[in-house]
Parts: sequence; C-alpha cells; structure tokens
Amino acid sequence: MGEGIPLVLMRVPEAVAEFLSSLRAKKLSPHTLAGYERDLRLVALAAAGVAGVPVEDLEVRSLGGRLVRAAFADFAEPRSPASVNRAWSAWNQFLTFCVAEGMLEGNPMAAVPRPKQPAKAPKPLLGDGTASATLLERIAAGAREARDPWVERDLVVLALALVTGMRSAELLGLTLGSIGGAQGDRRVQVVGKGGKARSLPIEPPIEHLIDAYLASRLTRFGLTTLPRSAPLLVDLRNEPLRRGGLQYLVRQCYRYAGIHDRVQKGTLVHALRHEFATRLAERGASAHELMELLGHSSIVTGQAYVASTAREVRHAARGNPAYAVLEGLRPDAPDPGTPRAG
Repeated sequence: MGEGIPLVLMRVPEAVAEFLSSLRAKKLSPHTLAGYERDLRLVALAAAGVAGVPVEDLEVRSLGGRLVRAAFADFAEPRSPASVNRAWSAWNQFLTFCVAEGMLEGNPMAAVPRPKQPAKAPKPLLGDGTASATLLERIAAGAREARDPWVERDLVVLALALVTGMRSAELLGLTLGSIGGAQGDRRVQVVGKGGKARSLPIEPPIEHLIDAYLASRLTRFGLTTLPRSAPLLVDLRNEPLRRGGLQYLVRQCYRYAGIHDRVQKGTLVHALRHEFATRLAERGASAHELMELLGHSSIVTGQAYVASTAREVRHAARGNPAYAVLEGLRPDAPDPGTPRAG
C-alpha cells in the first residue's frame, strides 16, 4: 500500500465470502463456484493450522509467502497435481482480489511452487474407430437392459454427444427451445462455460431421432404437448435429467453395448466429446473449426468471424461418421443392398 495508507483489516472467511460474491457477477456455473469455495476453504484451514489459530481468526494480512507456501505444502501432500493446480489458481485469483481491495500489499502466490502437469492427450474411445458405431447400433437395437427401457431417449443422449461434442452440463441445460432453424438446417443453441453461447449445426438424422424421442415422451407420460421451455433430456419420471443420472445412463450403455473396455480411465460422458473431436480431426476438420464446435475459450475472434465461417463449420460437422450410422437406423432408411433408382 502507499505510505500512510493502512491495510483494510479482514479475516479470511469474510474475505473469501466477498470474493465469491464478486465471482457471481461473472455468471460462473454453480459447479465452478463450489469448486472455488472448496479449494479456498481447505487451504485456509491448512494455513490456520500452520499459524496456530482457528480459521475464523485467521487475518488476510497474515497471508505472507511463507505461510501460504507452508499451507499449500500440507494441502498438496495427499492430492494430485491437477487438484493442487486448481487450488493454486483459485488462491491466486483470491489474493489478487485481496490486493485490489487493500487487504494485502502484494500477492504472495509467486512464492508458492506450482506443480507441472503433462499435456493432456485426447481420450476418445479406444480401438479402430468403430466403437461409436457399435454403441449407437447396439443401443438402437435394445441392448441396454433396464426395468423400464427407453431406447429413444438413450439413443438421443448418445447421438447428441457424438455429433455435437457437447459437455455434460451443456447437454443437461438444453431445452426444446434450444433447437431451432428450418428443417435440414437446424442448429442447437448451447450455453457453455462462463455463460458463453454457441450455435452447433445438426443434420437430418439427429433431427429424426429427436422427433421420435419427443413423440415417445408424449406417449410415455400421457402428454399432448411440451412447452419450448421444457428440458430436452428427462429421466423416467419426466424430471430434468441430472449429472448423476446422465453418467449412469452412459455407463450402462457402454456396458450393454459391449464397449466398456474401450472407455479410457477418467472419462465417461467426456469420452464422447473426445470421440467427436478426434474423428472429425481425422477427416480434415481444422483446429479453428474444432474450437468453434467445442466452445473452447481460446478462440479470440469475434462473433462476426464465427458467422462468416458457419458454412465451413457445418461442413466439418457433417463429416462426423456417426451420421452415417444414424441414417441407417431410420425406420424408412433404404436397404443397403437395394439399388438406387436413376
């Protein structure tokens, strides 16, 4: 602080509460906010233990480099490098906030070592590239055994993930109104990380699957219509499908389709996202097109550029091999051995 300007005195729990309140203006997801709160609380408890005071009495002005470094050493011992990196980032942002608010003279995180992590490699489904086709075909044929099977719903979940590369939270956030556009030129409006929206093209095969699923949903629950605000994906009680239910559904589909041994460790729903990106890259999609489709935050171009490349992005998405499988699953699809007229 400048000479003669005293530090603002505040205890760490109160400062954390103010910091988390400031993050809500960024429209972060509840899951992200919970992660910040957890990491800040656990390292604060470690710092209080090192300082020998109850965490309620730990003052922000006491958070010097030596104390924070010791706290992170205790926090890191039983945890993975990824967990320590996440906490390091949370605390770096928190202490930067404290400096801006006049509670600290400087951010001490420069004194805290940050573990190196190897670059993450994509984790698509293992094998010769046919696992996604096997998954769709076997689930469409009713391979998933359940007390109350719902093939149409299961197939839409898998197909949407495979032809759009959406994250779990993005899939679960879809409503009927998220799908728009003229027939044959439909798009799905997705809200991604940080509230960033993007528009993803879908092709007729997935449109037909969605229509069949919605018709089955009306019949299953004795409904005549569904509002555009209704969640697209629901459970067996017609309640919005949630994260745990989605994970269970996908895990069961892998198992009954006989491809559970092709799912790499640490992935589940996310394996379908990696499968989407990997197979498109193999068929010539550019890095820029993939970043557009996946909604990566590293894209720095404006929305006008996105709009100007919409046709190229749709062309890249159309190359997804899952579409050929889905086309063959349509009830009115021609027999592959039937010669075409003309």
